Amino acid sequence: MKNCEFRFFATDAELAQAAARQWLHLASTKFAQGHSVALSGGRITPAFLAAVVEEARQLKFTFDHVHFFWADERCVPPDDAESNFRLANESLFQPLAIALDHIHRIKGELDPNKAVQLANDDLRALPPAGENMPLLDIVFLGLGPDGHTASLMPNASPEIEENPGPYLFVPNSPKPPPRRITLSYKALWAARNVWALVAGADKEEALRLSLRTGARTPFGRVLEGRKQTEVFSSVPLS
Repeated sequence: MKNCEFRFFATDAELAQAAARQWLHLASTKFAQGHSVALSGGRITPAFLAAVVEEARQLKFTFDHVHFFWADERCVPPDDAESNFRLANESLFQPLAIALDHIHRIKGELDPNKAVQLANDDLRALPPAGENMPLLDIVFLGLGPDGHTASLMPNASPEIEENPGPYLFVPNSPKPPPRRITLSYKALWAARNVWALVAGADKEEALRLSLRTGARTPFGRVLEGRKQTEVFSSVPLS
């Protein structure tokens, strides 16, 4: 399978637990002096965040050195049911009392262009990875049935697909809500690690297409542009 390490799990719970355990191990060893992570929403995220909380409590792991960003966010207020921040806040930050100054949420309630500017400024405080592109340590991604990842959608305009900045505004996502802010392909290609958590039987065809050489699904493009991506999957590939 191209440019990726594929790990299969029999259940979503096993997937979530394995990803949580591996992440906290990496955060306490390789990135013990400082760690940046970008979270996503999606079907598997509640189970994953719950597993992180359970694992962190068992290990007495502290997040004092971890800074949280987002792979994408909907253009909604932070207390909206569609907000990826709200999910993380209720499922991870509040249960583990994560310091507010370590949470770099995308301000989806603002004018999108202003929100992109602020998110880019925040992210660019990280060390660059060439061409002034911030170098996130880990980005967690999901996969949609149409092959989208983060809020990078199929058949997007060249302005979106070739955007040079870390974050960009997506004004017309076919998946509601339509207005979103997302990491760019270049930011995902630059990240030290990208871990895709793939759950749901309706993802099988999208995953299969994305793993092909020359795939044009958004997730396939992410894989093509990286030397290595880890895929945690409970989706069988028959």
